[in-house]
Amino acid sequence: MDTNAYTRWFRGSTPYISAHRHKTFVVLLSGEALDHVNLTNIVHDLALLHVLGVRLVLVHGARPQIEQTLGESVYHHHRRVTDENAMQTITGIHGQLRSRLEALFSTGLPNSPLHNVDIPVSTGNYLTAKPIGVVDGVDHLFSGEIRRIDVARIKTALAEQALVLVSPLGYSPSGQVFNLNSEDLASDLAIAIKADKLIMFDETAHVVDHSGARISTLTPGELDTHLTAQGAAKEHRFRHLQKAVRGGVTKSHLVSFAEDGALLAELFTAEGVGTQIVEQRGRGIRPATAKDVAGIVEVIRPLEEAGTLVRRERARLEQEIDNFLVAELDGIVVGCCAVYDYATQAELACVGVHENYQSGNGIGQRLLEAAEQKARDLGADELFALTTQTRDWFLDRGFHPATPEHLPAHKQSLYNWQRNASVMVKSL
Repeated sequence: MDTNAYTRWFRGSTPYISAHRHKTFVVLLSGEALDHVNLTNIVHDLALLHVLGVRLVLVHGARPQIEQTLGESVYHHHRRVTDENAMQTITGIHGQLRSRLEALFSTGLPNSPLHNVDIPVSTGNYLTAKPIGVVDGVDHLFSGEIRRIDVARIKTALAEQALVLVSPLGYSPSGQVFNLNSEDLASDLAIAIKADKLIMFDETAHVVDHSGARISTLTPGELDTHLTAQGAAKEHRFRHLQKAVRGGVTKSHLVSFAEDGALLAELFTAEGVGTQIVEQRGRGIRPATAKDVAGIVEVIRPLEEAGTLVRRERARLEQEIDNFLVAELDGIVVGCCAVYDYATQAELACVGVHENYQSGNGIGQRLLEAAEQKARDLGADELFALTTQTRDWFLDRGFHPATPEHLPAHKQSLYNWQRNASVMVKSL
């Protein structure tokens, strides 16, 4: 076992543990996922999320199980046309699947790290449904759609630390049962309860570009350009991920049910392994506040120890916090810089990116762009920086070397000739 690699991974995951605690995730386990050999591992990973303080609403599908029992069914726009006889079979199948999941989440989870952990599972008539009716001349009979979701009861169950398990069945005020589409249900639930994430397990591990490379992040608009290559069935599922984000869910994720540990890798690593949908590709750069001091310390401490940055005491950071910008990812401070005003000149200082986020995220570049804009807003026409180890990084971004005499008078008086930092200047 590579102890160092494990230690780095665990340390890197720690901010995500904090960021996800007390957040609400709606998770869709498709019928295909329920039939896969990796299901037990997925349940263990969901149980781990529960133990870490994530509030889980789990929706399950049943399409392959129903088709195996009923044979060929009539579909219209991805919805099964459900007659009365089929409805009786479907309710039985959902009951079996729900019982199976309840059993998997029962106390103990033998041969797992969560042995003897008690995970209460809450099920019930959370959904009021209505018939779809006749669409394009097709009577959908006992196929229904959501009329109302009992949000208050779901939130009460979550607050009491229960895992909420929802089958795609809805009930009318008269007691009639309707068959619901599980993707519709998952996205509608996520929107209704204002979930922080919608996660869908699929055999497709992620969205790919024209060269077959994984695309880790898309906006709903960008997703449109990729759907035609995914096939009609995949488009239907992606549309629900898209719908949830446009409905106010912060992020939706597509992860593989066949890849062991995919859920944890998606949620607890910077790069992830699936594809996430976000409303906007947020620049992730904002002015720092006093609450960010601890995060800034975590970013710059290794750089100070390596001699890349001059050591700053926490008290000084608190005093100068208004000069700082931070890069934020998933609610975690992953980078920072400071901009100091010297009239027509501005200093860029304390540029740092957390070691777990330095590869492929472009955070340093975005911090620089934000710093340049802040310097312009301050009225500066030139940005300068002092560096001992990252001269080439600044050269690659339009800075050129200068002498200490080029610095503002006050900065010249503080220049440390022993440190002998390079002076880098960029015209704005």
